[in-house]
Amino acid sequence: MKEAMFWEGKEDNKVQCHLCPHNCLLSKGEIGNCKARQNIDGKLYSLVWGKVSSIALDPIEKKPLYHFYPGSYILSLGTFGCNFHCDNCQNWQISQQRAPTEFISPEQVVALAKTEKRNVGIAYTYNEPFIWYEFVLECARLAKSEGLKNVLVTNGYINEEPLLNLLPFIDAMNVDVKAMKEDFYRKICKGKLSPVLHTVELAHSKGVHIEVTNLIIPTLNDKEEDFLAIADWLSSIDKSIPLHFTRYFPAYKMSLPPTPLSSLIKARELAMKKLDYVYTGNILYEEGETTFCPNCKRAVIIRMGMGVREMHLNGNRCAFCDYRLNIVL
Repeated sequence: MKEAMFWEGKEDNKVQCHLCPHNCLLSKGEIGNCKARQNIDGKLYSLVWGKVSSIALDPIEKKPLYHFYPGSYILSLGTFGCNFHCDNCQNWQISQQRAPTEFISPEQVVALAKTEKRNVGIAYTYNEPFIWYEFVLECARLAKSEGLKNVLVTNGYINEEPLLNLLPFIDAMNVDVKAMKEDFYRKICKGKLSPVLHTVELAHSKGVHIEVTNLIIPTLNDKEEDFLAIADWLSSIDKSIPLHFTRYFPAYKMSLPPTPLSSLIKARELAMKKLDYVYTGNILYEEGETTFCPNCKRAVIIRMGMGVREMHLNGNRCAFCDYRLNIVL
C-alpha cells in the first residue's frame, strides 16, 4: 500500500479524502466510495498502487481518441474501483468490485511501453484512472521523462487541486460526459455533473488534447435537446473538440434495449451544426468514423472499425486545402 495524497486528518482518527468531489469522511478502517482508498490507523492509503487488473496494447482509436496520433497503438492498463456507480456500467467486473490484480511497478510499465515500436505511450483506462491517482502520477512523470505520451480515459470526477497537479504530465484525455443533466448524474451515476464539465474546461485551458464521449441511452439522454446541449457547451469552449456519440447496450443493472442506430445518426447530424468533428461509436457506420475537413469537407481520415484505412494529411493540415486541423501527430 501507498499513503494517499490529498487528505486531511480529523478528530477520532477520522480522515477526509479530497481527491474527488465525494470528499469522503472515513472512520478508522473504512474504505472510500471508490473502493480504492482506506483509513488505516488514522492515515489514508491507496489500496491500488501498482495493482493492475487489465493490460493490453490497444489501437488509440479504441479509447476513443481519433485526433491524437491516429492509427497508432497505446499500452493501456487499469486497476479496480470507481468513484461513480453507474447503473449501466460496462466494466462493472473491475469498477464495482475488487477484481483480481497483479503487481507492476511504474518502472516496469514504462519499460513495457518502450518495447513496442508502434506504441506512443500509456493510457490509464478500463476503470476510473483518477482513483489510481498516486500510481498514475508516478507512471506519468516517468513516462514523460522517457518521451512517452500519457492518456487518461476518465469520467472527469476529480477536485481541482489534484487535477492541476497531474495535468502537466498528461497529453490527452477522453472524458465521458454522460449527460448534460444533474438529475441523470445523481440517479444513474451517483455523482454530480458540474465537476465533470469543469474538468474538461480546465484541462483544455491547460493545453491538454481533449475528446469527449457521450453514451446515448434510450429514454434517459436521447432527446434532441440532449444532443444540442452537449454540442452547445462544447462549442462554447472550442468547436474543434471531437465529440463521440456511442451506442449503449444493456449492462450491469440496466436492461433498457440498445440504442437505435437512428438516434446516433440524428445526434451526429445535429451536433455537426455546432462542432467541427462528431463521430458515432459502437456501430459500423463509415461516415460516423470518418474525419472530414471542416473547410473543404473532404475525407482526410477514413477508418474501418478500430483501424485507419486512409489518411490524407500534411502534418496536421488537410492534404486537399491545407486547412489546419485539430489533430495531434
